[in-house]
Amino acid sequence: MLKLVLPILAVTFIAGCASPKTMQATGGSKSDGTVNMSYDFGPFESPQVDIRAAQRSATQRCQAWGYESADAFGGGLSQCVSPGSGMCNMTRVTHTYQCLD
Repeated sequence: MLKLVLPILAVTFIAGCASPKTMQATGGSKSDGTVNMSYDFGPFESPQVDIRAAQRSATQRCQAWGYESADAFGGGLSQCVSPGSGMCNMTRVTHTYQCLD
């Protein structure tokens, strides 16, 4: 019985846990009218991102620069920001939003 339970527990652990993530403004350019929104996650996390909250935050940043709104474009850029021995300890995903008049 133990031989059956241990592999099931290992697979459950490796599959990861759903982790709520909030995107934060991590860069951009007022003159280009872009805002970069990012979140980080570890190797055993399954990030659950609130896209609507990210949209609101990007829009607020754009409005502070004198634009009307923001719109996401393209897919997210995934980058290992903390490499480890044979794996990535922390991954950062960045989405770019275009400020609109």
